[in-house]
Amino acid sequence: MGILEQFRLDGKRAYVTGAARGIGKSIARAFLEAGARVALADIDLAEAESTAAGFRAAGGDCVAVAVDVASPESVEACMGQIVDKLGGIDIAVNNAGICINAPADRMGFADWKKVIDVNLTGVFLTSQAAGRQMILQGQGGSIINTASMSAHIVNTPQPQCAYNASKAGVIQLSKSLAVEWASHGIRVNTISPGYIGTELTLNSPSLQPLIASWEAVSPLKRMGRPEELQAIVLYLACGAASFTTGSDFIVDGAFTCI
Repeated sequence: MGILEQFRLDGKRAYVTGAARGIGKSIARAFLEAGARVALADIDLAEAESTAAGFRAAGGDCVAVAVDVASPESVEACMGQIVDKLGGIDIAVNNAGICINAPADRMGFADWKKVIDVNLTGVFLTSQAAGRQMILQGQGGSIINTASMSAHIVNTPQPQCAYNASKAGVIQLSKSLAVEWASHGIRVNTISPGYIGTELTLNSPSLQPLIASWEAVSPLKRMGRPEELQAIVLYLACGAASFTTGSDFIVDGAFTCI
């Protein structure tokens, strides 16, 4: 098989959490264009349905499912729906996440717990469910978890200790799963995006004033675009990455180099 053919995902069954918008939506689009069948999983089912309808209008084979990644019961129900609708899972992208900016000395426990529950526990629950299904199928698979450059640096000026800690945890969790599940042919990797100009970031009243300072520091003097993450995720999902597991890929325009 030629190198270009290895990047095709024809016949593969994938899901993406947090797929209604932003990075997740862009990843789902890339998978669809590569020939995969895709489940768009999101806590906002109405928006996921709308996104899926747009993809289907363009010829994509996709469905929308609801999931609260912080709830074991919701994750179990979601995975059941995905397997029912797609027939199995070959590629899992656990991308849903949140950030609450608060000074550490004044951050309430509820806010700390919410960030950890979604960003770290949620990645564990969805990875666990996908891994169990892949082991049951006996054909291997690829799990891709969204970490962040915030796992490697401390962002400024916004205080976000819970987010940084959660994303660092995602990387070490994924490395652990990569080792545990290697014998099953299941690869587990992470991507660590830098500042990405999603709709949420660009339209957030609290983040808009910070964009200029981020871009001033960045070597490329700009934020990334969601579509600039598509190639690395497609690589990790496809056969060309058969020897790539337990790795973290920073895509940040060299922000962490300074």
